[in-house]
Amino acid sequence: MLRLAALLIVSTFVLVACGGDREPQAGETPEPAPTRSTPSPTGSTSPSESAGPARSSPKVIGTVARNLEVPWGIAFLPDGTALVTERDSGRVFQVGRGKVDEVGRVEEAEAEGEAGLLGIAASPSFERDRRVFLYATAAQDNRVFRTTFENGRLGNLRPILTGIPKASNHDGGRIIFGPDGWLYVATGEAGQPELAQDMGSLGGKILRVGQDGEPAEGNPDRSSPIWTAGHRNVQGLAFDHEGNLWASEFGQNTWDELNLIQRGLNYGWPEVEGKGGDGARFTDPQVQWRTEDASPSGLAFVRDRLYLGALRGERVWRIDVNEELASNDKSFFVGEYGRMRTVVAAPDGNLWVTTSNRDGRGDPTDSDDRILLVRP
Repeated sequence: MLRLAALLIVSTFVLVACGGDREPQAGETPEPAPTRSTPSPTGSTSPSESAGPARSSPKVIGTVARNLEVPWGIAFLPDGTALVTERDSGRVFQVGRGKVDEVGRVEEAEAEGEAGLLGIAASPSFERDRRVFLYATAAQDNRVFRTTFENGRLGNLRPILTGIPKASNHDGGRIIFGPDGWLYVATGEAGQPELAQDMGSLGGKILRVGQDGEPAEGNPDRSSPIWTAGHRNVQGLAFDHEGNLWASEFGQNTWDELNLIQRGLNYGWPEVEGKGGDGARFTDPQVQWRTEDASPSGLAFVRDRLYLGALRGERVWRIDVNEELASNDKSFFVGEYGRMRTVVAAPDGNLWVTTSNRDGRGDPTDSDDRILLVRP
């Protein structure tokens, strides 16, 4: 296994603070699902890992929340609850313990197509600094904001990284803190493929920065936040047990990708899509899928396996990183829940998986969008 080598703006923006059921188990009579007229999202206390023995295939064992509008980012807090973003509404919710509470709204987020309020991450030292980071599409660009979460409310927003190209599609948006303590930011090329190879642009890159947005120590160019280049639209980031960073990436017409991310490498877009590029210049993906089977978004790592949510493919892919990657990918829930976007590892060892059927490309049910509780 390869190991991972290893515009500060002072003005503030104000966040306006705003102020269930579980899935039926075997042998139970399902309760009627709430209709779309439900005024706010609802949550439930769902079974945990102790609900049954481990099984070879992932299984949906509960519903954490329902009646959400395109849930996009999920960040777990030390108390086991999570902050969840809604792409189109700009709202942020605290979810868990059977409750869904709106805790703020990002007024600067401008939703259009795939753009809006996207990723979210909690500081590694959240218990001390209460910091939360958000990726959102603003009036002129995509940007990363820093705020705090205290007493059930988000605080003022401070933009720490700006100038990421925006468009109605290919906005990237996933953010994650690495085991090295730095913040990794996935961007898209905003429908301008040439930006992915332009080292003067933040589009089509994976960025690595500190909590003030400055380039991280050890970046290929000490003056730049760019960690890797040649990406089309990365919407999934996950670190494995050895500290390797993995990224899921949307292809164009032929191949979607799962990439192993390493310092300073170029992943080929738009010169190459999928495998078969110039090995001297570009790095091939570890796994590729036909676009009709994937459109990969969220990515999580649990127990030696990566789990990847597929939008167009309407499934969750599972890849064992300790085996030959190209031959051990398996898919689950195909067509059962519609478009599946975000996948995150919960503190109890289960997965939270969001549907994305209200994003304009799906066929929503009365309880969509949902956060499903999945036992790996």
